[in-house]
Amino acid sequence: MTDTAEPLVSIIVPVYNAADYLHYCVDSILGQSYRNLEVILIDDGSTDGSAGLCDEYASADQRVKVIHQANGGIGKAQNAGLDTARGDYIAFSDNDDILDRRNIELLLHALVSTGADMSKARWRQFGVSQLEEVATEAQQGAPNPAKTAVFAHPLHAYQTVFCKSLRLLGSALGFSTETKYFNEANWCRLYRCELWDGIRFPEGVYAQDTAAACKLYARMNTVADIDVNLYNWLQRPDSVTHNMRSASFYHDHVAASLKNMDICREHGVLPARSYYTLVSNNKYERQAAKLESTSLDSSDSGNSGETADKTTVSTPEKKIAQTLDTAKTDNAQTAKVLQQLGPLQRLECATLRTIRLAEKFVYDREIKNMK
Repeated sequence: MTDTAEPLVSIIVPVYNAADYLHYCVDSILGQSYRNLEVILIDDGSTDGSAGLCDEYASADQRVKVIHQANGGIGKAQNAGLDTARGDYIAFSDNDDILDRRNIELLLHALVSTGADMSKARWRQFGVSQLEEVATEAQQGAPNPAKTAVFAHPLHAYQTVFCKSLRLLGSALGFSTETKYFNEANWCRLYRCELWDGIRFPEGVYAQDTAAACKLYARMNTVADIDVNLYNWLQRPDSVTHNMRSASFYHDHVAASLKNMDICREHGVLPARSYYTLVSNNKYERQAAKLESTSLDSSDSGNSGETADKTTVSTPEKKIAQTLDTAKTDNAQTAKVLQQLGPLQRLECATLRTIRLAEKFVYDREIKNMK
């Protein structure tokens, strides 16, 4: 912790095979209007030259620290950053996104001036073809926000305010609904460092941010929101988020959602967002497990002329059997957890899920296909 008038802000950036985009991200961080930064680049076993780029940044700017580790996934990389961070405040960035020049300045001012536990701002998506344009615009810096809003019960807001159409309707009616919207992503946020005491991301899973979200938000009292875009989220067609469709991917989201449902029940919060994530991924997991099993059966059918050893089971067969068993267990646990909701709770959660699914159809078509 620091005692200076300008507190130290640690920015954690997991880096994996992002050589084509990394400089846009790191340049936007080092070019922040707020200068007292600790920039932690965690090279998670990159094989494309990203590791060397990280070292070059560290050699050129003493604010940059680099951690090289064997590939272990984003959760492990984020944890390494949290374990290393010395700042009074913590921020995260993905290795291919671009921060507005005033990102830390404005988020820190909102956090300190309101006494909130976390501050957040708006973000936008953009395509690869817009990289230069967005980078240039981000360097100019966002205008001062018209106002800073503070709201209580962040866990309730996270779980219930997530449908875009309802947010627009609420804001049109004067309820400032958009103010209370935020997701499980860690970027475009600034946290007081003590919020992370005892909280770390699960490692080796896909849904590390979802798994940590409810623990983190349940610990907060208030969140400050500023109505200005401070973060630019690159949409890459080759990203894991856009392409992963394996049963294990969906299982990780089911597992995270089940735990979040329990946290919501403990705090008396309607688990609408976790219901949406749980029910959707439980369905996709069963479909993916069945498809993977069918694919294995089809590949084995071509070996009918070979003599099979009936006393042993091949590794692929064991893996498929485990995948099917996991999907079956997840389905049973999902049914059990949903039964713990009251009839009106299930109706409200199911209604919000239906609205969100319709919005997702548009999102997948318009946003995920950005060029």
